[in-house]
Amino acid sequence: QVQLVESGGGLVQPGGSLRLSCAASGFTFSIYTMSWYRQAPGKERELVAHASSTGGSTVYADSVKGRFTISRDNAKNTVDLQMNSLRPEDTAVYYCSAARGIRFWGQGTQVTVSS
Repeated sequence: QVQLVESGGGLVQPGGSLRLSCAASGFTFSIYTMSWYRQAPGKERELVAHASSTGGSTVYADSVKGRFTISRDNAKNTVDLQMNSLRPEDTAVYYCSAARGIRFWGQGTQVTVSS
């Protein structure tokens, strides 16, 4: 069955960095657009970044441009999110997602930015 397993979340101080990873299985990873979303308490889930099937095209939310980088490895079926210069407002549960007509979701990983 389809599985998306996120890892790498945790507590970090403002200005710090974290790298999230998502390991995918159960579908043809290389033909799916892969995305990272996040949901903060009391807010709707929002797109953070996505990468096309080849990784050649990426899109970022304005709030993370220049700080976050999405990358994928189609040989390893993984997609990462490098997060630098983290801010308290980046605190959220981060979800990995795969889409190609239908969308799959991971279980999420908590990122907390606080001093």
